Amino acid sequence: MSLKRTLVGLFRSHDGTSDRAKDPALKTRYYNLSRDKAWDEVSSTLKKVPGFKVLHEVQSVGEITLEKRTAFGRTLDITVSVLNTSPVRCGVDMYSASRGSLGDLGANYRVIQRLFESLDKKLGKYKTE
Repeated sequence: MSLKRTLVGLFRSHDGTSDRAKDPALKTRYYNLSRDKAWDEVSSTLKKVPGFKVLHEVQSVGEITLEKRTAFGRTLDITVSVLNTSPVRCGVDMYSASRGSLGDLGANYRVIQRLFESLDKKLGKYKTE
């Protein structure tokens, strides 16, 4: 992680992915899977990631809400969305925010990277650009 990310993290306590993100690590991930199959894979993978607690799942909407406690006692709320882009392609977006005031020193950025690494291990063969 760069110094710029840490400095931005002094003031910002949230991070998220999108198609228009300047940072390649924060771009939406696309997979050549139907939304239902991707949902099953994403849900089972996120439940196995240590340190994260699944709070809520809504399959009809395609959202999973996770919670993570940091080493400093802060709580991060993470929302993972599985989006249908076509019958055989879906996208995965994430949004992570810290509870409390001030920044997070890049903790939300690192959490998103860690979750995408876990998903890419499981769904890497289906990943598209």
